[in-house]
Amino acid sequence: MHTIKSECTMSSNPNFPRTGLVRLSAILAPVGPIPVSKSTWWEGVRSGRFPKPSKLGPRTTVWRAEDIRALYGERSHD
Repeated sequence: MHTIKSECTMSSNPNFPRTGLVRLSAILAPVGPIPVSKSTWWEGVRSGRFPKPSKLGPRTTVWRAEDIRALYGERSHD
């Protein structure tokens, strides 16, 4: 998995959880910390650049907050 280099960091988004599961709307900008479009995100998931999601139901897809934080090289602290 690759690290994203951007001016937008997790420290500039203090509401992003350290642990747990997050939906795509919480990951992508402007709400989330990752400044890419949905189509770029899904292409990155397919290519392995971004983490693989988990399905909670037929229309519910989530990612581990820890995996999203790892894109920026941040580690969660307990």
